[in-house]
Amino acid sequence: MALDPRTARVRAPVGTVQLDGNLQIPPAARAIVVFAHGSGSGRHSPRNRFVAGELSKAGLATMLVDLLTPEEEAIDLQTAELRFDIALLAERLGGVTDWVASETATAALSVGYFGASTGAAAALIAAADRPQAVRAIVSRGGRPDLAMAVLSSVRQPTLLIVGGADEVVTDLNRQALDQLGGVKRLVIVPGATHLFEEPDALEQVASVASEWFGKYLAPP
Repeated sequence: MALDPRTARVRAPVGTVQLDGNLQIPPAARAIVVFAHGSGSGRHSPRNRFVAGELSKAGLATMLVDLLTPEEEAIDLQTAELRFDIALLAERLGGVTDWVASETATAALSVGYFGASTGAAAALIAAADRPQAVRAIVSRGGRPDLAMAVLSSVRQPTLLIVGGADEVVTDLNRQALDQLGGVKRLVIVPGATHLFEEPDALEQVASVASEWFGKYLAPP
């Protein structure tokens, strides 16, 4: 597949569906971060697009992908049930990972996951299923507790980022941190709420995520 070296709209075949994605590959990229959205979000999320842009500046390729089809998203807007179907989201993310590994433009890149909300649980499950394919994980305001059964099997370096004002999710992340099996760290952004809408909060997320991926996904 021929891709613009900067950005491209792509479709990844996963099982019986086609998943829409935005793929950005900066020059000399050595790794790619696949974003796992959750809780009704998708590839157009302004927060994840901002983080993806900052990771791109750090030399990392990024793929923002909708793990639900447009038809499924329409159902989910009415029922909110598919965003909590962690098994489905993890299966889709794993399929996207296999697609990334099969494409000429991305096959040589190390793969990392950036998961938000319920997408973080899907990322952890998919990473546990593909220990050789996935090299590092970052969770933003995630629900790793929804993947509690597999956390001890996750060996990839995992960074959990939560907002200091998001007390319930912070407690859930602390519990999950204890169960994770590999290199791990919890970063609390002071005063930030679940969506990191406060001034400089998302910039802090992007900074620590870039540092983590730079260390464990694409070391010099």
